[in-house]
Amino acid sequence: MKLLAFSDLHTDLRQAEELVERSTAADVVIGVGDFASVHAGLEDTVEALRGIERPVVLVPGNNETEEALREACQGWDSATVLHGEGAQIDGVAFFGLGAGVPVTPWEWSFDLTEQEAARMLEPCPEDCVLVVHSPPHGHVDLSRGEHLGSESILGAIEAKRPRLALCGHIHEQWGQESRIGSTRVINLGPTGAWLDL
Repeated sequence: MKLLAFSDLHTDLRQAEELVERSTAADVVIGVGDFASVHAGLEDTVEALRGIERPVVLVPGNNETEEALREACQGWDSATVLHGEGAQIDGVAFFGLGAGVPVTPWEWSFDLTEQEAARMLEPCPEDCVLVVHSPPHGHVDLSRGEHLGSESILGAIEAKRPRLALCGHIHEQWGQESRIGSTRVINLGPTGAWLDL
């Protein structure tokens, strides 16, 4: 299975159009949150991505809520929004969790506490593709010398051993990769990455 995965478009419509063009070579396209910028521009960004006809897995970032993303994706038949839930595509399990984890310093941000995130990650199956907006603590999460990732996401990866963990959120780490046991952890960024399962 060939994946095209990206994060943090932040209303970059030109980049969205480029991802649509590239998506024709993918089996599954994954968008790991922050389609909007501070809750603005979500509908336009999703509209630009609607040209993707392959199966699409999306999770909300901290710049849009789960509810707003689900509403914006209504009528886009190839898109599946995941937030604390999973889906099967061609025999491969995907599990998604959006939002900023841990809670960010911004009042406008869509966030989860570590406890909320841990509870929502409990149903995550082993050997899935884990799609999370926030990175695991200590991996592709360094910003200004500080690790800003999530302990609960780290714990879920250690316990469930997903085959891939795809994230974004920490812009300074776009394109960086780490490993937790056998799990590849990749902070994607808006240009997107090709991955083979």
